[in-house]
Amino acid sequence: MRCFNRAARIILVALAAFASAVLNAQQGPDRAQAPPVGPPPALRIPPIETRTLSNGLQVWVMGEHKVPTVHLALTIRAGAAADPAGRYGAASFTAAMLDEGAGQRSALEIADAIDFLGADLSAAAGIDASTVDLHVPVARLSEALAVMADVVARPTFPESELKRLREERLAGLLEAQDDPEELIQLAFPHVVFGARHRYGAPVMGTETAIKAITPADLVAFHDAHYRPSNARLVVVGDVTADSLVPMLESSLGTWKPTGAGTPAPPLADPPQLTARHVYLIDKPGAAQSQIRIGWVGVQRSTPDYFALRVLSGVLGESFTSRLNHNLREVHGYAYGAGSRFDMRRVGGLFYASAGVQTDKTADALKEFFVELANIHPPIPADELARTKNFAERLVPRYFETERDAAAALSQIFTYDLPADYWESFSRRIEAVTANEVQRAADKYIQPDRFAVVIVGDRKAIEAGVRSLNLGPLTVVEPSEIVK
Repeated sequence: MRCFNRAARIILVALAAFASAVLNAQQGPDRAQAPPVGPPPALRIPPIETRTLSNGLQVWVMGEHKVPTVHLALTIRAGAAADPAGRYGAASFTAAMLDEGAGQRSALEIADAIDFLGADLSAAAGIDASTVDLHVPVARLSEALAVMADVVARPTFPESELKRLREERLAGLLEAQDDPEELIQLAFPHVVFGARHRYGAPVMGTETAIKAITPADLVAFHDAHYRPSNARLVVVGDVTADSLVPMLESSLGTWKPTGAGTPAPPLADPPQLTARHVYLIDKPGAAQSQIRIGWVGVQRSTPDYFALRVLSGVLGESFTSRLNHNLREVHGYAYGAGSRFDMRRVGGLFYASAGVQTDKTADALKEFFVELANIHPPIPADELARTKNFAERLVPRYFETERDAAAALSQIFTYDLPADYWESFSRRIEAVTANEVQRAADKYIQPDRFAVVIVGDRKAIEAGVRSLNLGPLTVVEPSEIVK
């Protein structure tokens, strides 16, 4: 009988708990008040060990000992901005061709070797830097480093592979002319910087330059810029500097510069726009109009960097930003809208952008300029605090994975940032004042001088756009942008 009573009590307690859970579920969570926001989490970056190989290559090692893998990011401080005149795309082709034949291996043999090791090897070029990334289990690191060293130091740039890549890129430019989302990305810098400035052409090169590129051009670019003294290797993973350096010395340590290594002359500052102008690129039948509004931005070394991060957060770099709230939440013209300061070693871009319903193109343009005007008065204290909080809470995301952390640390080398850049990031964002944001808005956001670029159905949108009297309107052919 005693055992029966005990069992009955347990069942009754369980039934009561179940009933309480059901009742709570039916009532739902209390949404009357937003949960309080706590302080941003502290960023704790593991110590970085620094070494220099015998050939002068700088190495940063950050130990992350959670899983037995390692990521290596080699940054060469030369990207599209270093392309020789008439050879736009040289940096991009050079990076893309590194693993298409190197040392004694063909492209297929390199791919087979990397796959067999369970590794991932890639290379790419941006505006200011080229990168070679290797991700590999630590147990296979030594073998994978041998392949990486060939790719970095001894590429062969075979003509047959270059021909294939050249044809792929020409086909890509043709496809871009039919895709409004891709076309606006090429058209906006073309309009803002002009055809003569390197920033005005795609990183991959123009149609004319792609057709003209040769293996000799890639050898020349590699000789000039792929040099240990112009590079840094960032390593993040389950390694230590002491265990890693002997492997690096026998692989990347054998990398010796070839040729004279003539650096590219500094890129000239792009001229700033002086008056608002509208550019319309016709895509008949387009369901949306792609819009970008802006001008020449600011270089990465600007002392206004942190004020601009906050300013752009308020205007367009978060889901709760003003542009997204207006065009998406209030009016429903777009799935999303935003803005961005694309900062580079020299100049850059500022733009606000969205893909909007074709029949709402003119209405959306009105709202863009409403928000670009409203960003100039002082930012309310609660909005400023919310935006800074958002920027600070993003920082840990830059270190979520070994690849992320290596990329974040590589930025320090590419842009000559202080070694404690990431540790001091939140503190410097927190120190930004409303006056600094207002001053940055007045200096860097001047809508009367912006270029307005629209890719859309001209027949459906031109009359509405002209009725806004934003400025002179020029119709641009897609083929003019890529040739």
